[in-house]
Amino acid sequence: MTSAIDFQRVAIVGAGAIGGWLGVHLARTGCTLSALARGDTLAALQHEGLQLHQDGQLLAAPVTAAARAEDLGVQDLVIVAVKAQSLPTLARGIVPLLCPRTVVLTAMNGVPWWFFQGFGGARAGTPLKTVDPDGEIERCVQAHHVIGGVVHASCSVDAPGVVRHHFGNGLIVGEPSGEASERVTALVSLLQRAGLHATLSPQIQKDVWYKLWGNMTVNPVSALTGATTDRILGDELVRDFISRVMLEAKEIGARIGIPIDQQPEDRHAVTRKLGAFRTSMLQDVQANKPVELDALVTVVRELGQLTGVPTPFTDALLGLSRLQAQTLGLYPSAQ
Repeated sequence: MTSAIDFQRVAIVGAGAIGGWLGVHLARTGCTLSALARGDTLAALQHEGLQLHQDGQLLAAPVTAAARAEDLGVQDLVIVAVKAQSLPTLARGIVPLLCPRTVVLTAMNGVPWWFFQGFGGARAGTPLKTVDPDGEIERCVQAHHVIGGVVHASCSVDAPGVVRHHFGNGLIVGEPSGEASERVTALVSLLQRAGLHATLSPQIQKDVWYKLWGNMTVNPVSALTGATTDRILGDELVRDFISRVMLEAKEIGARIGIPIDQQPEDRHAVTRKLGAFRTSMLQDVQANKPVELDALVTVVRELGQLTGVPTPFTDALLGLSRLQAQTLGLYPSAQ
């Protein structure tokens, strides 16, 4: 039976590495693609469209790009692929893309603002001040629009509008409520037709948390040291410190209903199989771009306070990473 849900009009908010990768693949299914962009990226998209280097091929996709959502109009699907720290100031600009039936797929790292929507028992609906300090995201992009996404792919930006895919082709999606709704099954089908290894999650928060379990440590450590992941995990003392941070997060997950049935060394083995690579946070530091510490590390400290889990190792990692980023002008200084 064919779904009545049609994702013909698709807009990308954040046409960088992941947004560009997704956008090109979706455009090749016949979707009408738009992008909200600015600066050099806007100019490149308007003149050249989106370009993707993947598997030895150069794939191109036409895109209607604009700096204002009003110029793009209402969409069927909006993919938000910006750095988490950018979203509170961008959220209001997304509103003109939305109508009551618009689906907003979040393809972002870290714990999102909707994390406790439709989930969490006594904590259901609890706002996370770290990622949505003033509630602006929730006011602009209300929970009923959201489908969560967890990306398992590595991409980088060669130039504005030009993306390079390195490895991975996975995208896990799910309703925050866990429901296998008609719209989420239709979205999975669309993503699969686009050539992505898309799967439906019965608890997307668990997939978010599991990815975070590795990212929250290796990302900031790489930014601090300039080391690739193989060197980070190859140092016994650094690996032990990372494991202690992960055990704190593991206990937090158990208390909020998303237990991880692994030990840190199990996850290290997974990361090691990926070889030597620069994390996204290291790439941001080297490119002199703001780092997304809050959605990866600060939020874990907040969740520790909510659940009564002490987080001394997480606090140490956060303090060192934050100080470095502030010194480089890549994170807001303390008021």
